[in-house]
Amino acid sequence: MTSHRPQLVLSLVPDAFAICRLGSDEVVPTWLLQLPMWSATRTCDELSLVLPQDQVPAGWQAERGWRCLRVRGPLDFGLTGVISSLTAVLAASDVTVFVLSTFDTDYVFVREGELSKAVHALRVRKYVIEEEP
Repeated sequence: MTSHRPQLVLSLVPDAFAICRLGSDEVVPTWLLQLPMWSATRTCDELSLVLPQDQVPAGWQAERGWRCLRVRGPLDFGLTGVISSLTAVLAASDVTVFVLSTFDTDYVFVREGELSKAVHALRVRKYVIEEEP
């Protein structure tokens, strides 16, 4: 039995993002709630935040210069191989990725300097990539 995966459409989010690391005992800043897009993940070792890079406070440990490709969703929870198909194409082109998943969809972040290489590699493999307004 062969499973059919729908064609994935990706949207290029216009902002540049930063991936920040805070201590595991830090609180999530309330001002993040006002931002249109951000993510927080807490583990016993750290608090990781992803947010627009122009919002990163001075003194925070941050990896800046990431661009985001959002998989158009919502995606069905039974759908398999979405991230592996995208990251395999990008890995074959030596593109570094950082991935986030939400209830509805997946987000693949690539370094700004590798964005055109990433977009080209994905388009060659017939992924549709559209600019977000």
